[in-house]
Amino acid sequence: MSEPTSETTQAAASAESTPTAGNSPKTAVRRRPHKAYTGQTFVPKGPLPEPARKWFLVDATGLTVGRLASQIAPILMGKHHPRYTTFMDMGDGVIVINAEKVVFRGDKWNQKLYRRHTGYPGGLREIRAKDLLARFPTRILQHAIVGMLPKTKLGRQMAKKLRIYAGPNHPHQAQRPEPLVLDTLRAKR
Repeated sequence: MSEPTSETTQAAASAESTPTAGNSPKTAVRRRPHKAYTGQTFVPKGPLPEPARKWFLVDATGLTVGRLASQIAPILMGKHHPRYTTFMDMGDGVIVINAEKVVFRGDKWNQKLYRRHTGYPGGLREIRAKDLLARFPTRILQHAIVGMLPKTKLGRQMAKKLRIYAGPNHPHQAQRPEPLVLDTLRAKR
């Protein structure tokens, strides 16, 4: 025999099943089925050996500074590899030659200013892009490329794999650099 239930519990059960004017009926929550993780993202675990780095050679003759920098920075970060991980330096090295032959669009040679501060009161120093190219031909490209890297210790480590030379010669034949084909068009001078 089943135990007799009290009238209060029967009344509460019937009140739940029949909605009243002030209460809405309780409905079952429908949940989506759990989607399993497929494990397609590469996440390195533990200490990894130093990745085999490639070196690429870029001829900057007639290329626009910003367009060139926006294609070199992801290579230094390693975003072109399927093994790319945000918290590790997986990038390759880049050697840029003919940095003195880069171009700017419009009148940026006269209008663009590079600013730095000495740290002393009134120590703001400005130099036009045309004058910076005459004094230090590699700094325009270096400033543009390093500015597109992360501003962390990892970004500084990535920037060490960048080598920029003003002329056509470089001392990195031992790295056997491969020529890099860029998507940018040569600007008309």
